[in-house]
Amino acid sequence: MSGRHTVGAPFALSDPAGRRVALEDFRGRLVLLYFGYATCPDVCPTDLAIIAHTLRALGPQGEQVQPLFVTLDPQRDKPAVLREYAAAFHPRLIALTGSQAEVRKVATDFKVFFEQVRLPGSKRYTIDHTAYTFLLDREGRFASLFPPGTPAERMGFLLREQLAVAPP
Repeated sequence: MSGRHTVGAPFALSDPAGRRVALEDFRGRLVLLYFGYATCPDVCPTDLAIIAHTLRALGPQGEQVQPLFVTLDPQRDKPAVLREYAAAFHPRLIALTGSQAEVRKVATDFKVFFEQVRLPGSKRYTIDHTAYTFLLDREGRFASLFPPGTPAERMGFLLREQLAVAPP
């Protein structure tokens, strides 16, 4: 990630209830944005568990941070699946979806790579993807990113730094 390219852009996707949720809906709060899919066997659940642990460790300050999960597999991650998946990690985690084109646009804006990979001899597939957690500031702009497996303590430290910055 260099400072020469914009990371992220405003977006709107649908939550499991079908409501459109826009990034600007969270203006004034920090956003932890994660891209993944519900049947991911390891990285996604690990990172989402870290995000949830971090929010709990922040205590009341955690209310100023909105976690968002954007599925990279809208074909399989239907609303009921996303509702249950998000709830398994944290009650405030909002799972978002859209058409293949909408998801691709948001992922591309955040420089997230993903592709379906067919499992040999099967009609099933997995998704190879970038697994960063993006930290967006109170204006919805890219502030930082956390690589996969970033410890909750490190994430919490950086969130506390951002929370200490006076809101606009």
